[in-house]
Amino acid sequence: MVTTQTPELTPNGIRPAGEADAAVWDAAAQVTDPEIPVLTIEDLGILRAAAATPDGAVVVITPTYSGCPAMDTITADIAFALREAGFADVKVQTVLKPSWTTDWMSEDGRRKLREYGITPPSGNAPVRGGPVSVGLSVKCPRCDSLNTRELTRFGSTACKALYQCSSCLEPFDYFKVL
Repeated sequence: MVTTQTPELTPNGIRPAGEADAAVWDAAAQVTDPEIPVLTIEDLGILRAAAATPDGAVVVITPTYSGCPAMDTITADIAFALREAGFADVKVQTVLKPSWTTDWMSEDGRRKLREYGITPPSGNAPVRGGPVSVGLSVKCPRCDSLNTRELTRFGSTACKALYQCSSCLEPFDYFKVL
C-alpha cells in the first residue's frame, strides 16, 4: 500500500548514515526516471529523504516540476523496490517545498545525460531577487560544438528543449536549468 503520510524526516537529499535508513535509501535510489531511464531518482536529486520504520520504510521525493507525469510511476516503482528489498509497509511522500532545481542533479547524473545524448543543464537555477540569467550557448553532446540553436523551447518533456547543432547537424535535447 502506498500512502502519503508525513514522515518525521528532514528532506535534504543526503544519504542517511544509519544502516537501516541507508538500506531504504539505497533501495529507493535504484529507481530510474521513466522518461530518462539512464538516470536514477538519486541522480536527478528528487530522492530527498529515506528512513526505516518499525513496520517498513518511508521515502520523501520532490517532483522535477508540479504535475510531472512520471511521479505516479516513480512512486509505484519506489514501493516495488522497497518491498523487493524486504520492507513491508512502504510510505512515499511527495513534497513540493523547496521546489526541485537542476542544482540538485548529481555530477554523475549530468555525465549520464551527456553520454545518453542529452545536454545537461548549464549554470545554476535563478535565485529570486538575484541576478538575471543570460542565455549562453548550449554545447552539442555529440561533437562538443557551441554552434547550436534552439528549435523549440519544449522538447520530448517539459523539462527539455530541442536544439540542433549547426556543426554536425544533429538534433539533441537540452535539459533546461530549472
